[in-house]
Amino acid sequence: MASRPSWRGHLKLSLVACPVSLFPATTAGNEVHFHLINPATGNRIRMQTIDPEAGEVERRDLVKGYEVEKDRHILLTDEELKSVRLESTRAIEIERFVDASEIDRIWWSDPYFMVPDGKAGLDAFAVIRTAMEEAGKVALARLVLTTRERVVAIEPRGRGMLVTTLRALHEMRDEEEILGDIPSTKRNAPMIEIAEKIIAQQQGPFDPAAFNDRYEEALRALIASKEDGDGGGVTAAPPREDNVIDLMEALRRSLEQGGGKGQGAKARPAAKAKPAAKSKAKSKPAAKPKPKPGPRRRAAG
Repeated sequence: MASRPSWRGHLKLSLVACPVSLFPATTAGNEVHFHLINPATGNRIRMQTIDPEAGEVERRDLVKGYEVEKDRHILLTDEELKSVRLESTRAIEIERFVDASEIDRIWWSDPYFMVPDGKAGLDAFAVIRTAMEEAGKVALARLVLTTRERVVAIEPRGRGMLVTTLRALHEMRDEEEILGDIPSTKRNAPMIEIAEKIIAQQQGPFDPAAFNDRYEEALRALIASKEDGDGGGVTAAPPREDNVIDLMEALRRSLEQGGGKGQGAKARPAAKAKPAAKSKAKSKPAAKPKPKPGPRRRAAG
């Protein structure tokens, strides 16, 4: 288990309370991250806090400011910010229970694992978790994370619980404003029937391991090739160009090919390292073949 939780406090159901801790259910620690480097010296660039008039200042001496108009801020100290802390900074109090199906997927945001914090509240935690599991409901509560109060959904998961932050109403864009501009089209039954057959060919269980980040893999291959001293680097596979203009013909070809790559198909490597040059001897360059004329494309419009 991670040694440092993101949040510690109490889970409250009416008069029943127990100490709990939250740990992020996801991590960005395995992603490729970069630093800014000065190529002339090889040194990492350090960011400094600069006042346009006073020059460099210590970060610990700074305070937060809210801009009320251009170049005018309301300053707030850490003590003032602490004075407006809500009850949800220290407790997750369940307000109601709902069916999970009532919460549209667009509202779900960041997941956290909830575990009992110590043995003192273990029995109370188990009672709340088991009761929720047998009722088949999701609990809604409020929680302050990183200075923001969030509505969260709580549901049993394994021997613990899963807490997922829900997006606030002001974060959501008007669906009709974006989707409403899509023009309506006439239903084409034959094409839809073929598309449904392609869907049936490609259906299968969800396997997260099958959806690897190919760009991340290409970055790691590039880094590995440079670390090994291979000056060739890597080259990504070129994008596919099917050159199929007719929609019905494209659907038929897709159906004949089994709908493209299936769930069990092996993914094509994102990139391969180029072999390093073995000899510096000059050789006569081979004549470049004349490019063959490609298939003619129908003019747009």
